[in-house]
Amino acid sequence: MRTLQRSFLAFCLFASTMAAAIENNFAVQAVSQGANLFSANFVKTVSQEQSNNLICSPLSAHIALSMAADGAAGDTEAQFKDVLKLPASKSQILEGYQNIIDKLNNVENVTLKLGNKMFIGKDFPVRPEYKQDLETYYKSDIQSVDFNESQEAANIINTWCKEQTNDRIKNIINEGDVDSNTALVLANAVYFKGLWEHQFDPKATTDRPFHVNANTVKDVPTMYRKGNYKYVEMPEYDAKCIELPYANKEVSMVIILPNKVDGLAALTDKLEEVNAECSSRLAQTYAREVRVYLPRFRTETKLDLKDTLSNKMGLTEPFSNRANFDGISEVPVKIDKVVQKAFIEVNEEGSEAAAVTDVIFLLGRPALLLEPLIFNADRPFYCTIKHNVALIFVGFVVEPLASS
Repeated sequence: MRTLQRSFLAFCLFASTMAAAIENNFAVQAVSQGANLFSANFVKTVSQEQSNNLICSPLSAHIALSMAADGAAGDTEAQFKDVLKLPASKSQILEGYQNIIDKLNNVENVTLKLGNKMFIGKDFPVRPEYKQDLETYYKSDIQSVDFNESQEAANIINTWCKEQTNDRIKNIINEGDVDSNTALVLANAVYFKGLWEHQFDPKATTDRPFHVNANTVKDVPTMYRKGNYKYVEMPEYDAKCIELPYANKEVSMVIILPNKVDGLAALTDKLEEVNAECSSRLAQTYAREVRVYLPRFRTETKLDLKDTLSNKMGLTEPFSNRANFDGISEVPVKIDKVVQKAFIEVNEEGSEAAAVTDVIFLLGRPALLLEPLIFNADRPFYCTIKHNVALIFVGFVVEPLASS
């Protein structure tokens, strides 16, 4: 069995158009909801293996795995849908992602790009229907590659990833990751760069203490701004959260800050409900004046996701010899590797983030406060970059590595 590799994102007319719009909205909602449910489980599982800073793109992983799932059948397809929380209807999945990708690739006032590509072994037969699905619904390019020339093949894939992420993601795969047994590689790349709606004044940035843990305190460059932000307390989770909008308010960074220095682990254990509660309360509150202290930071993470997905999240069939990817090819294949590499940098101007995922197939109401509101991220915290339809990037900042 060969393997596939995916890396480390008039009146009548009016009536029919309305019906199509309602159907498309339903598909978007179904896929978006599934992607967000997957995100919480994905991040929680990945974070258990990371003791340091973490940046990842659940969206990139979800898209790449969904492209693989489009070619699955039988128990393999059923397992994909269960783990990825995908709708039962294949047409809903395809229409949902087609609309989500179109929407995210057309966000104004920030740079947000999603790219998909399938690299096919030069002699490997891929069903025309599968190619058509990827091109039409996932906006995927397709390129033939000679995997017998492993170094050249790796270079081709790495060059595409680098170009898609403005040179931020390099060397997502190595020469040893592909060889004559490689059938194809599915790749998704996500790149974001955005200015804050209200930028921090660099002159207000000063070194301030950051509590890495109960015993370690380090001085790190910390930004400061007093302005109007959506801010909520979550006493039942012993935490607070704030939303920092970018120049396009559809995209924002949400930071969830535990009240205790060692409180990040407890938040992670309840990540799905914490995220849901935070989103719900932020949506119901008004912006008010907050004094924000936020460290500058940058971090990069590379994840080998095979064990995470198969042994910890229950996606076993696609990696086994029982894998059924009959929708991709009449030649049996299974997934050999899933890798993701992500990067984020946050400074006074805004944020820049990128991620690539490769799949490789082998043959409430705010309380009235009299005191000034202060949001001081001086301890490990959880952050997301999100659009209205999806969580794009998720990270844990345990020890800020200052951006330049």
